[in-house]
Amino acid sequence: MSNTRESQKEQEQQSKRALAPLLTTLRQRLPESRVITDEAKRLAYGTDASFYRLIPQVIVQADDLGDILFIIKTCSDFAFPFTFRAAGTSLSGQAVTDSVLITLTDNWRHHDILNNGEQIRLQPGVIGADANRYLAPFQRKIGPDPASINSCKIGGIAANNASGMCCGTAQNTYRTVEAMKIVFQDGTLLDTENPDSIDAFKTSHAHLIDGVRQLCTDVSNNPELKARIAHKYRLKNTTGYALNALIDFSDPIDVLTHLMVGSEGTLGFIADITYNTVIEHPNKASALMVFEDIESASRAVTALSQCPVSSVEMMDGRALRSVADKSGMPDFMPLLNLEHCALLIESRASDENTLKTQCEHIVDVLTAYSIPYQVAFTSDAHTVGTLWGIRKGMFPAVGAVREAGTTVIIEDVAFPVEHLANGIRELQTLFDDFEYHEAIIFGHALEGNLHFVFTQGFDEQREITRYGNFMDAVAQLVAVKYQGSLKAEHGTGRNMAPYVELEWGSDAYGLMKRIKALFDPHGLLNPGVIINDDPNAHITHLKPMPKADDLIDRCIECGFCEAVCPSRTLSLSPRQRIVLYRELQRLENTPNADEAKKAELKKTFDYLGVDTCAATGLCAERCPVGINTGDLIKQIRTEKYQSYQPIARWTAKHFSTVTSLTKISLKTNQLLQNTLGEKALDRTVNGLRNLTNQRTPEWHAAFPSPNAYRLKASPERRQKKVVYFPSCASRSMGNEVGSEEERSLTEVTVSLLERAGYQVVLPKQVNNLCCGMPYDSKGMIDISKDKRYRLEAALWQASELGKWPILMDTSPCKKLTLEGLTFPLDVFEPSEFIMQYLFDDLDITPIDDTVMLHITCSTRSMGLAENFEKVAKRCAKHVVVPEHIECCGFAGDKGFFTPELNASATAPLKEQIPEGCTKGFSNSRTCEIGLTRHSGIPYRSILYLLDAATTGVTSISRKKQKEREALEENM
Repeated sequence: MSNTRESQKEQEQQSKRALAPLLTTLRQRLPESRVITDEAKRLAYGTDASFYRLIPQVIVQADDLGDILFIIKTCSDFAFPFTFRAAGTSLSGQAVTDSVLITLTDNWRHHDILNNGEQIRLQPGVIGADANRYLAPFQRKIGPDPASINSCKIGGIAANNASGMCCGTAQNTYRTVEAMKIVFQDGTLLDTENPDSIDAFKTSHAHLIDGVRQLCTDVSNNPELKARIAHKYRLKNTTGYALNALIDFSDPIDVLTHLMVGSEGTLGFIADITYNTVIEHPNKASALMVFEDIESASRAVTALSQCPVSSVEMMDGRALRSVADKSGMPDFMPLLNLEHCALLIESRASDENTLKTQCEHIVDVLTAYSIPYQVAFTSDAHTVGTLWGIRKGMFPAVGAVREAGTTVIIEDVAFPVEHLANGIRELQTLFDDFEYHEAIIFGHALEGNLHFVFTQGFDEQREITRYGNFMDAVAQLVAVKYQGSLKAEHGTGRNMAPYVELEWGSDAYGLMKRIKALFDPHGLLNPGVIINDDPNAHITHLKPMPKADDLIDRCIECGFCEAVCPSRTLSLSPRQRIVLYRELQRLENTPNADEAKKAELKKTFDYLGVDTCAATGLCAERCPVGINTGDLIKQIRTEKYQSYQPIARWTAKHFSTVTSLTKISLKTNQLLQNTLGEKALDRTVNGLRNLTNQRTPEWHAAFPSPNAYRLKASPERRQKKVVYFPSCASRSMGNEVGSEEERSLTEVTVSLLERAGYQVVLPKQVNNLCCGMPYDSKGMIDISKDKRYRLEAALWQASELGKWPILMDTSPCKKLTLEGLTFPLDVFEPSEFIMQYLFDDLDITPIDDTVMLHITCSTRSMGLAENFEKVAKRCAKHVVVPEHIECCGFAGDKGFFTPELNASATAPLKEQIPEGCTKGFSNSRTCEIGLTRHSGIPYRSILYLLDAATTGVTSISRKKQKEREALEENM
């Protein structure tokens, strides 16, 4: 044992010695923050969605094309292998490495719409769903439509030749790519749209061009191999390299462009890609048809292939049973048995009449089959959403019930459609033979493309052996017996690399090895992926999934959560938090674990994982199994802030005193800012912050003034009443010091309500009330609940036992209040109340300004984002919702004490503000502080926008307000 440890240490020392000169060179151009060698970060950032674990020696973040050219050239010069990573949602191990991992900063999100939307040029960091959003005004979209499109990025979509439910083989990247910028292993750039770049490349890389020509010639001279390649691509196929490029094209530039598609980073880096887009038909209808068995459903698929259908999703009986008990399912779902098989069918058209005709034709074709249960064709959005929810809910359904410590594996094969039924039957037999009794099958039936999902543990050798034997059997069934594809759309990766030769044959596999050697002569590009001579590559480097906590044990580390996380570019995403927390728990439960290593990891996680988590819960909305990583962090904070419980309880009991003290401190800040000036105050307050090791708030010019408005109920009785609960933030905070708008949110809200004819009712002892958010975010759940219950009782009384609506002027307060509501109260945040009540009571004239709109995370979580936008667009003629800011990261008081979180989350904001835009609106007072600071324009509550749209005045001083009131009285 000691010899083994010494050997490992020696290997580590040698590796470090070899790495040192590479790091020195990288740091000559790149900042330290983007050359990551910290052990915890390498573990967290190096994890992808697959069930493989390799920890990179260094992670290098590229900010632009110049960085990529430099990093690749440097790695090549030092003979260091390197791997590219986009979103890390890939499933087959193609984005993990134990060498250099190259990731992209958020600067790689640029796009260009070309030819009126018929083409789009995209950088590899663009999320797939964003690309479609850019194309939506043109009624176009990109062809690939993977299930992970809301999270995966163009780099991964192209590098894996991802497809999806409607894409098939006709609209994947291979079929719709127009051009690329490619960086090769020696740091050379080729732009296939630029004739000069092509000419230069043909000169500098004549050996590569000649090699590609020779590959095409060799295939052309081998009719049997050429026929086999053509046959293989009748199916969806991403196993190995795109050999169809050698028979589909003759120009070597076209050939190498298409060889890059699906090459998984093993041939070069795709710096941008131009797609030929496809039509996005505005009219769609879906139906769910349940057949007696797989055989009849498969025959129906053959018939449907001749019909105007855009997608046909097949689900076997086990798959249907896995979601039968979910809410909103059709009534017949619990009645189905394991023999039943369903088809989810969608048809699309440019107009309603055509769509109706298409659906009628499909129904006529299906009259030849026995269909005991069905949901007929419908375009109703809710019903369609429910039907597709059945299909999309199957993968997480297996994940939700798996045993802790296991992972969910989703495999991806394609059978010739004529063998679809037999293939499914024999797959089900394999499930039984290898005791994968929870396994389900669903997939894209028109292409014979099936996904099967099962759970697998890798903590014991017998489990690893079972998995290896099962995959051997699957490979024989799919690739040998039925001449199908072992990978139809998820990429070869490490998982299928040992089976590429089995599927393709030795001559075709030989071609692939020649391609690899031609593009990557030193084997530095993502080694071990696609081409791997180790027959056990698929069962080595397996990711441990130790039990950690019930809140997160179901996490499969897919990364769907990352796109909406406000801390993902600052510290960790939810996936990465879970990775490190699992490692911490593993060390805690490992006898004789390295105590120093454990302590260091715990210290690292304290900041990266706990302090910088906004705990908004947006991650739960993107998570396939609904995991809210914020709940885990709050649980950890409960212990971390245990010593603060006594003072927290005192503040909760004397909340009105705390509010008063807050106003006094804000007044003091206002006086100092006006007398000393901003620079002096910055030096003084932030100097104190440095001395206290960041324990005091950070000062900045957007700091609010105190709310000087004396909140009072309406003096006169009116027929219409509303209970107004102003948040503690809006009660204590006015606008930023020096603002042209002197009125506080409470003043504007009362004014609006009274002008709309409402009697404003305030809860008793309003200044002592709080929704509990300040305590909930710190894990002080008991104190938070107590404050929430007291608030609810006060609102129940003020509303006359629920008779009157209740307006909360910030959305986070409403969200938290609703989570524990026991009385039947009608609680509204601003946009809801405006839409339901004030639109009818006020004359609204949209202001002719361009305004920014920030949709808070609580608004999104409550499903009110669309509602919020409608209100803004009713009140202003031009509304801009900035991209890539799902949450501002202010997170209660974190904007004061951990301001870097707010800065990171709002980093893309300022550059998106149009010229001449001077106003922003939201519905959370604290969020508006951070947005004001990082945008350069003032952000106010949406209630200010409504006030402007009903008065024509966009900002007002108290003096002007009195003058206006006097004028109105005289009139």
